[in-house]
Amino acid sequence: METVLSTLSPPLDFKGLSQEEQDSLLGQVEIWRYMTCFTDSVALKTVIELRIADIIDRYGKPLSLSQIVENIEDAPSPDASLLQRVLRVMVRRKIFSAEVSETGETLYGLTRASKWILRDTKMTLSPMLLLENHPIHLNPAHHISEIIREGTKNGTAFFRCHGHEQFEMTGLDPEYNKLFNEGMVCTARVVSKAVITGYRDGFNQIKSLVDVGGGIGGSLSEIVRAYPHINAINFDLPHVVATAPKYDGITHVGGDMFVSIPSADAIYMKWILHDWSDEHCVKILKNCRKAIPEKGGKVIIVDHVLRPDGNELFTDVGIAFDMMLLAHNAGGKERTEENWKWLFKETGFARYNIIKINALPSIIEAFPI
Repeated sequence: METVLSTLSPPLDFKGLSQEEQDSLLGQVEIWRYMTCFTDSVALKTVIELRIADIIDRYGKPLSLSQIVENIEDAPSPDASLLQRVLRVMVRRKIFSAEVSETGETLYGLTRASKWILRDTKMTLSPMLLLENHPIHLNPAHHISEIIREGTKNGTAFFRCHGHEQFEMTGLDPEYNKLFNEGMVCTARVVSKAVITGYRDGFNQIKSLVDVGGGIGGSLSEIVRAYPHINAINFDLPHVVATAPKYDGITHVGGDMFVSIPSADAIYMKWILHDWSDEHCVKILKNCRKAIPEKGGKVIIVDHVLRPDGNELFTDVGIAFDMMLLAHNAGGKERTEENWKWLFKETGFARYNIIKINALPSIIEAFPI
């Protein structure tokens, strides 16, 4: 109860209430909070679409409501009173700061959080947030109870919602495809920076590296730029690598990871296995096992290690991602250490090592011997 009370401001007045009545009231508050928490994401999406953080950043100082409104692009008749209500939510959630000037105006400024929703910068999470809030991406969640009742033999929640699986949908809807690709690129930048920084000793020892499911090679190019001694292969489906740009030190190879994987000292997979069922992951990892040398070979997996009872920085985010995968994929999930351990045992990896980095996923090394 103390934990809940500490989040309520101002504290509830329990005078005259029995313990049972207090518990009932607190339970009611908790359900109301979870019922309405989606509005935070809606408000965040709104300020990203209006580029509010970029407007403030451009001036380099906190701005008044009127100054912000004047700088919103493609706004023939902006309503300042409506924006003020959205900003009130964002200030409450510490996405923006608010201070009163000498003239009595409220000035809105950037915080450590709002710097991550700037759209005119490389290190941003804005595209990912816009993707997660797009109706195509979000609406399948309304079908989760159906697949729990009936299983996924008649399709995933995503399929039941749209009549196509997620990766098919990206080829059918240009807007969704654009959002999806931009979301993947922005998270790749954020995660790749943490991987490169947190895995220096690991990359220094590698001479050849294959990025399985590497898309058009963006993540791999960052690794090779930081470690130019590595001879790298970007491996993905033929139609994907066909559009990949040229990078120094990287060869693009088309193929199917369920059939075979090019040989190298090490295999790299970032946010690949969480999209697939255990059965699919076993096939992929067995092919990885065949592609690396018995001695000195390794598989480098960049994926989340779910700790449901933990209280770490990204614990709640990992649980939320698992819910998204429940709606979008057949068998895809965020895995606990026990889940990873089982996969490695099934696929012939004698040992593994988990390295925490400053990002949502961890680095998981798997070794043949």
